[in-house]
Parts: sequence; C-alpha cells; structure tokens
Amino acid sequence: MITEFLERHKGKTSFLEHEVKGLLKDMGLSVPNGVFTAKGETLRLPAGLSYPLVAKVSSSKIASKSDVRGVRLGIRNENELETAVRELFEIEDAEGALIEETAPAGVEVIIGGIIDRQFGPVVMFGLGGVFVELSKDVAFALAPLTREDSHWIVRQVKSYRLLEGVRGRPPSDLNALSDIIVAVGEIISTGLIREIDLNPVAVYPRGALILDAKASPLPPG
Repeated sequence: MITEFLERHKGKTSFLEHEVKGLLKDMGLSVPNGVFTAKGETLRLPAGLSYPLVAKVSSSKIASKSDVRGVRLGIRNENELETAVRELFEIEDAEGALIEETAPAGVEVIIGGIIDRQFGPVVMFGLGGVFVELSKDVAFALAPLTREDSHWIVRQVKSYRLLEGVRGRPPSDLNALSDIIVAVGEIISTGLIREIDLNPVAVYPRGALILDAKASPLPPG
C-alpha cells in the first residue's frame, strides 16, 4: 500500500494533507469527511457534507497553516465557504484548499514517526494540539509497535490521566488510539517514509479522528 501511494505521488518531497489522510483512510483509520479543491478549480461540495465546515490551505511549502492564517473555522454557509476558499487561494504558495466537516471536541494527542539516524524507525506520542510544544510531555518507542507496545507508550506521558477520564469526563477509546499508533509504526517501519506527523488526533469515548496529517518520503539514495 505504501509503495503504491509513493508511486502515485512520485517526485514529491512532501505530501499534501488530503493525500496523507487518503492513505490513512485506506488503512482503515478515521479522518473527517471532506473534499480537496486545487487552486483555480471550481469548488464542488460532495453530497452529504454538513455545515459547519473548516477550510484549510494546502501546500507542500507551508510548514504551519496557523502561521500564514491558513485555517478558517465555523463556516456556516456557501457564501462564507466561497469567501474562505478565495482567501486561502490568495496565500503565497497555496496549492489548494481542504474543506472538511467540523469535528467534535475530544482529547487531542499527537502521534508521529521518524527515521532516526541512530535508532532507526521511532514513534512518538504525546499531548496534542499547540500544547505539545509547551509541555514537552512526549514518549518514544522503536517501531514497529505491537498493540501492547502502543498501550505502553500512551501510559508513559504525564497527561495520560486525560485519556482515563477526569472531572466526570468519560474515558477515551484507547483501542482506537492504539490502532493509529500501530499504523504509524507500520508506516515508518517500511523505511519508505522519512517522517509522519498526526497533530492533532481527537480521541473520543468511542473512536478517534485524525484532524491533521503531514508526511514526507525518504529522499532517494
């Protein structure tokens, strides 16, 4: 599956968000319902896509969407959507826009994978969203990971209690979270992907949803 994915996107140094999410969806993982529109194309929403929507700039050259004001939230109708997409297309290096349904709030985590020069394929897990840079509450494990390994790495972070349920909140679905962690381990263990970053992943009492995704291939040679 990874080989076929790389063949379809041959020559790219990094993949667009909807491309990575397409791969993850093919692997059986959950991503928001959405549609990608390339810059210059006419926007056509698929049947069944429900407001409110989120629109995000897509570009292989933009490292952080928030740094370029490349995210529009709470889009309530077609007029707002057209305005949002037009503004996103005006951002320098924009290649298109990804429009998705707004995901419900959940416990946000980050799951990443990288090929380390010393240790080889490594998976990282931690508290997600913008807080991962502030808290540094992350854990690492060598890939590939078994399901038991995935539960171990989750328990290594101090914020693990958030997933158990605090202040009356129900516990999160650790099996759904485990599925994503194991999949990231499988991807990075192929030696074909240099790094993959899922941040955030929203974990719910039932299920988990990958809200943002980045990945880049291993350079040739």
